[in-house]
Amino acid sequence: MANSNGQKEPQDGAAPEAAQNSVHDKEPVVSKPYVMPDDPEEGSVEALTKDVAEAKDRMLRTLAEMENLRKRTAKEVTDARTYGITAFARDVLDIADNLQRALDAVSAEAREAADAGLKGLIEGVELTEKSLHKALEKNGVSKLDPLGEKFNPNFHQAMYEVPDSSVPAGTVVQVVQGGYTIGERVLRPALVAVSKGGAKS
Repeated sequence: MANSNGQKEPQDGAAPEAAQNSVHDKEPVVSKPYVMPDDPEEGSVEALTKDVAEAKDRMLRTLAEMENLRKRTAKEVTDARTYGITAFARDVLDIADNLQRALDAVSAEAREAADAGLKGLIEGVELTEKSLHKALEKNGVSKLDPLGEKFNPNFHQAMYEVPDSSVPAGTVVQVVQGGYTIGERVLRPALVAVSKGGAKS
């Protein structure tokens, strides 16, 4: 069928021959595989391995810190139980000293010559002193009795020296004031007299 210009019009439903040829001449499009943003790219395995190693190191450090904290807390709790009465125990030592001085003031001859009332008083003071020391020991406070022992500056404080060649030099020959320990610590050092002039121990 011709149009007004005398050219033939294409029939209905038929595509132009040039258009059909252009479609078949193009190369087929091949789509590339989609890569997720978080997918490891080539060469990133080393980075991931490093991240894992760092995370493991942080975890081990955290576990070690937690274990150290647990041990430190347990030690602080134990120390609080053992040494929590330190200040109170020091105050009680004055009472123990006064009881000891009261007993030392009564000589053996005076005890023998004392009447029943005075003997009862002396025995009462002795029982009180023993009860006080038992209460202290129950709470971890022990009395030092270094007489005859080698002088130890960690537990003893030397007041003076006594010439005595019958015992090794540096031996405690007299206790001026008793010392006390609480747990593994010195609550009060013992005041002592130390021998000199004898053979070295």
